[in-house]
Amino acid sequence: MNKTKKLINVIGGSGFIGSRLCHRLVKNKEVNFFIVDKAVSNDFPDSVKVADVRSLDALMSTVSEDAIIINLAAEHRDDVRPISLYDEVNVDGAKNICSVAIKKNVKTIVFTSTVAVYGFAPIGTNEKGEIAPFNDYGRTKYLAEEIFRSWQAEAPKERTLVIIRPTVVFGERNRGNVYNLLKQIASGRFLMIGNGENRKSMAYVENITAFIEYATDFKPGIHIYNYIDKPDFSMNVLVGIVNKMLGRSEEITFRLPYFAGYCIGRGFDLLAAITGKRLAISSIRVKKFCSDSVFDTSISATGFVPPVELSKALEKTIQYEFLCAEKDGVVYYSE
Repeated sequence: MNKTKKLINVIGGSGFIGSRLCHRLVKNKEVNFFIVDKAVSNDFPDSVKVADVRSLDALMSTVSEDAIIINLAAEHRDDVRPISLYDEVNVDGAKNICSVAIKKNVKTIVFTSTVAVYGFAPIGTNEKGEIAPFNDYGRTKYLAEEIFRSWQAEAPKERTLVIIRPTVVFGERNRGNVYNLLKQIASGRFLMIGNGENRKSMAYVENITAFIEYATDFKPGIHIYNYIDKPDFSMNVLVGIVNKMLGRSEEITFRLPYFAGYCIGRGFDLLAAITGKRLAISSIRVKKFCSDSVFDTSISATGFVPPVELSKALEKTIQYEFLCAEKDGVVYYSE
């Protein structure tokens, strides 16, 4: 007797994480998948059903009956304008997905939220940490979590909800915050702000997509996990590792005091407000750079083992981005 294949709809699957996830799913002989996205995928153009999560009708016509939904769609940059987009995409989009899930007999939803729901959290915050978002991204992601919880609560013995709260995600082809840091170091123009002892949790894209795939088999109930790849490097150690991989000295010779860096960031805030342009430097980015961002997770209790060690993940990313001559030019912009 042939086993029925799982049908997965990856909402927001044309982006960075979605594309890497689909490269995993296409190798899984027990899965059929479709991408639901407002943009056509570079890697899987023939597997895309075009729809915006803000349109209930569009979702209703594209999401498959009895499918597993993986929701990666989000507004997430620090400088989204208008600000209402956070609510329209993250919150109203979640409402639309749940409405469609009910109509289409969806029993499993995997939702990628964010550790931003904890705000500037104490070191070692786990899944039981206080919810205290400091920005609209974290606020609207948590509101979306609550919407998905309500959907699951309507049929708790039948429906599975997996909420994954990743820390900052990096990897080949991504043009987010980690890439910008690596690029600064590689260029030789990197400037350390503060003492560099603050630590950062990170997540490699291949590992988090492996966990998302793994989570599609979870049983009915609500499952909440932070996603972090350990260990948590301090900025000093991270910069040293990258310099060593690039064949340079690991020593950091100059540091700009935090107060001076923050004041410079405020100046760029004013300039951005006057010009209406998105600038690479801002006070919130300086604050985030100099803050500890260290989280814990209970994922190991599920039996999941990340396929790539964090140091190896950094090596693969640096090799591709700064040492490899052959690239196809496809990149993904995120934060």
